[in-house]
Amino acid sequence: METKEELQIIVDGCIKGKRKYQKQLFEMFYGKMMAVCMRYAKDQDEAQDMVQNGFIKIFKKLDVYNFEGSLEGWIRRIMVNTAIDQIRKNKRDPFSIEEDSRIQNIEEDVPFSEEDEYETKIQAEEAIKAISNLSPAYRTVFNMYVMEGFTHKEIAEYLGISEGTSKSNLAKAKQKLKAELSLKFQRH
Repeated sequence: METKEELQIIVDGCIKGKRKYQKQLFEMFYGKMMAVCMRYAKDQDEAQDMVQNGFIKIFKKLDVYNFEGSLEGWIRRIMVNTAIDQIRKNKRDPFSIEEDSRIQNIEEDVPFSEEDEYETKIQAEEAIKAISNLSPAYRTVFNMYVMEGFTHKEIAEYLGISEGTSKSNLAKAKQKLKAELSLKFQRH
């Protein structure tokens, strides 16, 4: 991991528009930011678009970064904002409450047991796939709350929805995930 001085040199080089440093910063954070965007995107292509757009914003705004918080945290926040902006752009009102008559009552316990490493990897891949299959509204609220640690109040303010809508979308996202994953893992 780079020291604060090394990061300062990279950031200064990026601000001056030097490709060498831009490439270094991009390579340093691409993998982690791709993982962030994959949680919001419907597929890998959309996630790559989000990452590219996010880095464009990062390079434009890097001169305001003041090294008070972690650079990774600052970059992550821009990526999340970029992902949400792209979802908004692609669909008029993706964060309103969505009704889904197919949601059923599911037993409380999802059947997970001790599994070997291969089975655990398969389950993780299925969970990521299930999250990406959620509607933009459900996926965004789920990721902001569960993965990014936002409160319902923060989500509501950021997305321009009520706290109740945020809570409803989270509950419905969890219910849909539980239904999809319990069906997949009952087969194994």
